[in-house]
Amino acid sequence: MTLALCTDLSVVGDDLTTTLPGGERVRFAHFDYAASAPAVRAAYEAATAILPYAGSVHRGTGLRAETSTLEYERARDLVGEFVGVRPGDQVVFTRNTTDALNLLARCLPEGTTTIVFEGEHHANLLPWPRQIRLPLPGSADEAVAAVERCVRTVEGPVLVAVTGASNVTGEVWPVRRIADVAHAHGARVLVDAAQLAPHAAVDLTGLGADYLAFSGHKLYAPFGAGVLAGRSDWLDAAPPYLAGGGASASVGGQPGDVVWKTGPARHEGGTPNLLGAVTIGAVCAALLRTDRDALHEREQDLLERLRSGLPGEVSIFGPDHPRVGIVSLALPGHDPVTLAATLAQQHGIGVRAGQFCAHPLVRRLTGSAAVEQCATAPDSLLRISFGLGTTDQDVDRLIGALSRL
Repeated sequence: MTLALCTDLSVVGDDLTTTLPGGERVRFAHFDYAASAPAVRAAYEAATAILPYAGSVHRGTGLRAETSTLEYERARDLVGEFVGVRPGDQVVFTRNTTDALNLLARCLPEGTTTIVFEGEHHANLLPWPRQIRLPLPGSADEAVAAVERCVRTVEGPVLVAVTGASNVTGEVWPVRRIADVAHAHGARVLVDAAQLAPHAAVDLTGLGADYLAFSGHKLYAPFGAGVLAGRSDWLDAAPPYLAGGGASASVGGQPGDVVWKTGPARHEGGTPNLLGAVTIGAVCAALLRTDRDALHEREQDLLERLRSGLPGEVSIFGPDHPRVGIVSLALPGHDPVTLAATLAQQHGIGVRAGQFCAHPLVRRLTGSAAVEQCATAPDSLLRISFGLGTTDQDVDRLIGALSRL
């Protein structure tokens, strides 16, 4: 059997309320989508539909096992359609983006040099061996030129690992231009699409990417599942990421006497996360069948509403480039951590304060005089991030609260 797919992208818990100190109950305004997005109805219904049939994937012949295996592999196909896999590509289910990037780092051929920018999220900064770390560029042209200068000087296999959109500034990176330069010199490209996938199409061919990674919990699915998609050769040549059942085709009686599978199973040892895969697949299917251009226009309207309404003394960080629905800012004289707590407790608004697992980038941004005035957390920023459930009224409440503060 095949379970029906829902295409509803309404946010589960959109009517969640919270109590303010004066006793008033208000709708909770969530502005932390860049950290974790609430699930949408498509994910909720997919989870509800599969749970009665939940069984061991790729193990067993009964109704539960066969249904679970069918839906797990259908989810893989849906994700493959979402990212535009090419002949010979694989879709491997992981725990999250960090797990996916660490998996690929383990699969790099011996002697591979990796090129990254210092503004990357730690997930795309820390796992890579033999790393060349480029300084944060001031423009898209500088980013492309820096990669070209670097990649032409390196011998042997090269991987350029770049974000699709910054989790701090929301800036959309010139991925296709970087990929074209890298490929011209024989390098491969990995795109960290954790922040890009919820906001824009992430087609492997369109981006020029050899590999792409993202997380379910940022794509309106539950925690605990992610995706690595891309070329098979490095993945099939490397030892399994998780040695164990499911990854092995044959095991002999002596240590090391094992034949490993090829394909996604090679790196999906153990019983896989059926619920995570099915819900990611369901959200991918729902997004494929919606008007992404309309969603983008709506998000840009919200960004402009926020920017035009903020008090003049608020500093917004990052270049004035195209960006997804992420803004990091500072209010002079206010500690971002305390400010975030005040917004939550006094106004029912959830934002994020800190360095967002991108310490080198935030420290670079916070060198400005505006942030140095912050009392106790000079190396932190306040981040506001939008998603499918964000409304005009949410933005107006946030503007009003910041103005009063």
